[in-house]
Amino acid sequence: MAAKSQSLRPRHVPQRTCVACRRVEAKRQFVRLVRVADGAVIIDPTGKHAGRGAYLCAERPCWNAALKRGAIERALRVQLTDSDRAMLAAYADHIPDADTTEDVR
Repeated sequence: MAAKSQSLRPRHVPQRTCVACRRVEAKRQFVRLVRVADGAVIIDPTGKHAGRGAYLCAERPCWNAALKRGAIERALRVQLTDSDRAMLAAYADHIPDADTTEDVR
């Protein structure tokens, strides 16, 4: 009996867009922010938290631009509180700059 050849389709990779720079990448390349039921904004490292989500590149310039221009507030349809803004700014301070994350080939 001849073996059947199965054509394997490439695995679907979910695409998302950064709310700051509008770059489209695989979902895993971004950091997800979520507006939870009480209106607070949290960082969702698992990508599975319930609530309205927005995605940002894991680069400091994108975070700074998103906070400065209000892109996070527009995407999540929420007014950021001072504590939310401080938490996001503190998280952004621990993210490397864009030029240190690029691959050197």
